[in-house]
Amino acid sequence: MTNIPNCPKCKSTYTYDDGTQFVCPECSHEWTLKSDLEVQDLLVVKDANGTVLQNGDTVTVIKDLKVKGSSTALKQGTKVKNIRLVDGDHNIDCKIDGFGAMSLKSEYVKKI
Repeated sequence: MTNIPNCPKCKSTYTYDDGTQFVCPECSHEWTLKSDLEVQDLLVVKDANGTVLQNGDTVTVIKDLKVKGSSTALKQGTKVKNIRLVDGDHNIDCKIDGFGAMSLKSEYVKKI
């Protein structure tokens, strides 16, 4: 058996390797062998006003956004809690009540 580290967030011993990252089933924290701080230093994401965003921030949507596969739109003013920054065109991963997991562009949100 390989040596899998405990969860850095909740210290759980029930973590597992998901192939590209480690996952904690108790608190849903995901991480890689690189520390989250190293990744965060390399990835600078700014909102529509130029404010730097960080993992775990709360943001609001600044304009109505069409959602692929849904007949309803994501309305302006929708609050999005606990965002996760990722590299790519849509650089925010989040879960939104009523829509589920989604990716957003940082240019359409502002930090609260």
